[in-house]
Amino acid sequence: MKTEHYNVSGLVNSESRTKLHNSLDKIEGVQKVAVDINRGTVEIEYNEPASAEVIKSCIQKTGYAVV
Repeated sequence: MKTEHYNVSGLVNSESRTKLHNSLDKIEGVQKVAVDINRGTVEIEYNEPASAEVIKSCIQKTGYAVV
């Protein structure tokens, strides 16, 4: 299992946390998603076919910026 950790801007409340969590959870291969709005971080544990590129793209398509 692989782990990715991202600093994400735009996470302001529980609604944004839920929105991002649900989007990432739909990616095939994603096992665990942890969104911390206080720190502005996202940690994802995944297996193939998910990849770091797919995860980062999903974060951006959901409306948040990876910093």
